[in-house]
Amino acid sequence: MAMTAYKYQAQALMRDYLISDPLVPYTSVLIGIVLCKMAYDSTRLLSSFYFKGYSSLTKIQRIEWNNRGMSSAHAVFITAVSLYLVVLTDLFSDRLKGPITFRNSIISTFALGVSVGYFITDLAMIFWLYPSLGGMEYVLHHTLSLVAIAYTMLSGEGQFYTYMVLISETTTPEINLRWFLDTAGLKKSSTYLVNGILMFVVWLVARIFLFLYIFYHIYLHYSQIVQMQAFGYYLTFLVPSVLFVMNTMWFVKILKGVKKTLAKWP
Repeated sequence: MAMTAYKYQAQALMRDYLISDPLVPYTSVLIGIVLCKMAYDSTRLLSSFYFKGYSSLTKIQRIEWNNRGMSSAHAVFITAVSLYLVVLTDLFSDRLKGPITFRNSIISTFALGVSVGYFITDLAMIFWLYPSLGGMEYVLHHTLSLVAIAYTMLSGEGQFYTYMVLISETTTPEINLRWFLDTAGLKKSSTYLVNGILMFVVWLVARIFLFLYIFYHIYLHYSQIVQMQAFGYYLTFLVPSVLFVMNTMWFVKILKGVKKTLAKWP
């Protein structure tokens, strides 16, 4: 009987607080921050147990190692949610009537809140250890992402374009694995080479071709975008444009790195 009572209390808590519409954004942000802490600590514990060289890393290297584990966990989560909502559900499908720019759900808002929690946590770490975890380009990228995601989470506007941009997070695990292998002294391994080629291909698809499709979609649905509030309207054009420029600059560096690695490979 006691277990049944606790079960009903837990269900009531979920219904009345955790997934209550007005509180979803704030609850999900807190959950996102907590999950980041859990991912950071899990990376530290697993690495110290399975990777013998972890203890020999410098303090800042261990912090960045754990931070990259945290960012990889967020990337896997938000990419999976983005693909699910954009591809597998009808939330943003043309089969539904009404402007695509105003569609949202509890799930889509909750996931964005978790992502906001991540960007708050990661941006705080970047400022705390600046510039060890990244320079101004990372600050600009995270600030733009945080503002855009927070706005669409709170307003419910433009969530489709936000999720389309977030699909590009699928490149993060490859970038982090490249750093892990380099730090572990495995830069000359076949895994490093394969990961570099994979990173190049995924980046080309998710951060170049996908963004070109986003611009094309914005062009086709401009009559719907213009109905958004002014701040959301400008974010829809500004954020993808700035990120696309940054993505292109990083892509050139990746291309040069791949060419350099292949040239040295026996």
